[in-house]
Amino acid sequence: MKLRRILGSVSILVTEKISSSSSHSSRCPSRKIFTARSSSSQRNAGSNHSEALPGNHIKWASLGSVRNSRFASGFSPLKPKPLDSIMDLDRAKTKSSEELTSIWDDYHLGRGHIGITMKAQLYRLLEQRAAECRYFVVPLWRGNGYITMFAQVEAPHMIFTGLEDYKARGTQAAPYLTSTFYTELSETKDLVFIRGDVVFTSKLTDEEAKWLMETAQSFYLNDTRYKLLERFNKHTHEFEFKDVLQALDMPIL
Repeated sequence: MKLRRILGSVSILVTEKISSSSSHSSRCPSRKIFTARSSSSQRNAGSNHSEALPGNHIKWASLGSVRNSRFASGFSPLKPKPLDSIMDLDRAKTKSSEELTSIWDDYHLGRGHIGITMKAQLYRLLEQRAAECRYFVVPLWRGNGYITMFAQVEAPHMIFTGLEDYKARGTQAAPYLTSTFYTELSETKDLVFIRGDVVFTSKLTDEEAKWLMETAQSFYLNDTRYKLLERFNKHTHEFEFKDVLQALDMPIL
C-alpha cells in the first residue's frame, strides 16, 4: 500500500529523542463571555473494540457525533463540546473580532486546551484543500531530535497521532491531539474559533500541541507548503520527507 510505503520511508529519517518536558500550569482568569469550564475527562480514551478500518490511510470515523464514535478502532472519544457550551454566543455578538480573538486565546491558556482563531476565508481554503488532501506528516522537534506526527483533516476536525504508534498499532492507534473548528460566528465576525484538546497529556504539552496545530494548518494555507501536502496525498512516490524538514528549517539528522 502506497501510504504504508511512504510512512516506512519517513520513519527511516526520523530520529526520536524524547526530552523531559515541564507541564504548563499557569492559569488565566476566564472572562464572563464563557459559560462553562472544560472537563478533564475529555482527555481520557475509551477501550471499546470495533472493526478495523479499511483503506490505505489511517482513518477516524464519525468524529464526535456520539459517545461511541471513534478516531480509530479501539478508541472512543467523548463528544466535543459545542461552542455555545463554551461561549455565550449572544454576548459574543456584542464584541469585536479583536476582542473575541484575545478572549478566546486567554481563556484556554493553562487549561490543558489550546485556543486559536482563523479568518473565515482561510478556513474555507483549508476546508477546500483538505477535501482533496486529508493526510500529512509533521515533525515535532524535541531535545536533539524530532518525532513525527501523522495528521488527518476531516472537516471540521483535525486529528494527530504519533507515526510510530500508528506503525505499531495500525488502526488501533489513538489520537494524541484533536482540534475542532467552530464556524458559528464566521459570517458575522469573520472568525473561526479553533479548540485543541490534548488526549494524552503524557504525549504532548500544550505548547507542542499549539505548534502542531498552527504548523499543520500552514501546509494547507501556504501555497508553497501545500505543494508538499499535495505530493504526499496524490504523488506519494515523489514525496521526500526531507522537503518537509527543510520547509520547517529543521536539520536532516
